[in-house]
Amino acid sequence: VQLQASGGGAVQAGGSLRLACAASGRTSSNYAMGWFRQAPGKERECVAAIMWSGGSMYYADSVKGRFTISRDNAKNTVWLQMNSLKPEDTAVYSCAAGSTIIATIDRPNYWGQGTQVTVSS
Repeated sequence: VQLQASGGGAVQAGGSLRLACAASGRTSSNYAMGWFRQAPGKERECVAAIMWSGGSMYYADSVKGRFTISRDNAKNTVWLQMNSLKPEDTAVYSCAAGSTIIATIDRPNYWGQGTQVTVSS
């Protein structure tokens, strides 16, 4: 599975961004997908994940109520809608895929390249 993330950029606090992760590969739609972020000097964290059917989702406490993960298997794309952005959301965001949500959060099988999100106060 190959993953390509896009949609990062610079916004002011309170603004919104929508990240997209395009997946390719014959069975890409069978994988759970997740979005991770890593800020300078901090550990990488999973902020959201979604199972292959879209029926179950995970959100980190820090983004609950502000971020929404969704997927369209027909388009092989997963999105991360980020609203009410805060300066502490500034990080490199990457998408990843795994066999289950838990596996994706813990140890994804596949990674895409990162996209920078910068939120200014």
